[in-house]
Amino acid sequence: MIIQVEHLSKSFDYYKKELGLKNSIKNLFHREKLTKAAVREISFEIAEGEMIGFLGPNGAGKTTTLKMLSGILHPTSGQAHVLGYVPWERKKAFKMQFAIVMGQKAQLWWDLPANESLYLNKCIYEVEDKAYQSTLAELTELLDVKDLLNVQVRRLSLGERMKMELIAALIHRPKLIFLDEPTIGLDILSQKKIREFLKYYNQQRHATIVLTSHYMADVENLCKRAIIINQGQIVFEGDLHRVNDLFAQSKIIKLQLSNTVTHADLAAFGEVRELTGLNATLQVPRTQVKEISKAILDQLPVIDFNIEDVPVEEGIALLFQRREAGHALA
Repeated sequence: MIIQVEHLSKSFDYYKKELGLKNSIKNLFHREKLTKAAVREISFEIAEGEMIGFLGPNGAGKTTTLKMLSGILHPTSGQAHVLGYVPWERKKAFKMQFAIVMGQKAQLWWDLPANESLYLNKCIYEVEDKAYQSTLAELTELLDVKDLLNVQVRRLSLGERMKMELIAALIHRPKLIFLDEPTIGLDILSQKKIREFLKYYNQQRHATIVLTSHYMADVENLCKRAIIINQGQIVFEGDLHRVNDLFAQSKIIKLQLSNTVTHADLAAFGEVRELTGLNATLQVPRTQVKEISKAILDQLPVIDFNIEDVPVEEGIALLFQRREAGHALA
């Protein structure tokens, strides 16, 4: 296993601050200390060459976990071994074998051309000239940014900058890559291009990739397995598509009609999620899909018909709701 995590926890201390001058003076002599548990006793393993989705809502503990696994943060308790090293010991041999890319943190120098920052990374990671030129040529061609290397970073579009960020992270050909929201804020075409690149890189280099993203298309297209975290605890680990199998009880039926129908006509078959012109979307019980599908085809002017699973993000949301309901009941 390239990553082994056992009972890893991270807490942050902070102080309560009340409004007003009186309370500010009071805090000079006595402050109430509070503790926020960002990650709580999580354990998991990731195999070499695996591409895994690390999912959860904002504040769930995803970024904190990645920072501990990359050695940026020390844990409060627990153990982790990454590439055979304890990450927070920050040994040089460990740092030379991984990369971390954060969609909201830039590593490129804003006022310099991208190739200057890339060359700096080449020197930091002690990459030989021949290997650097070969890797740079390959990555810039794959991401279609070869003509932008001499352009000042501040003049690049968001999508172009993110591609350069990826190149900077991969210039030393790391065995392990942490990607924290790499497509945040990008347009659909840029997201697709980066997804295609990551899939190709994983297949060709057999690199292990840990991906966090709020765009479920990223995770569904790239990852077979997911770890879902909420309030600092793992609530699911396994095949991503089992989220729906385990926790969703519905199917989605999408219809294209030859004639208009009313909302009431559709409501007779299930919950109407959308009705726009001649297109409609229904949500029906999973156990009744066959019977309802036959009735729809018999009674409605259908010219196209498609049955889909409930989107994975909805399955995850339902998972969180059930987990919270279980805690409240306990």
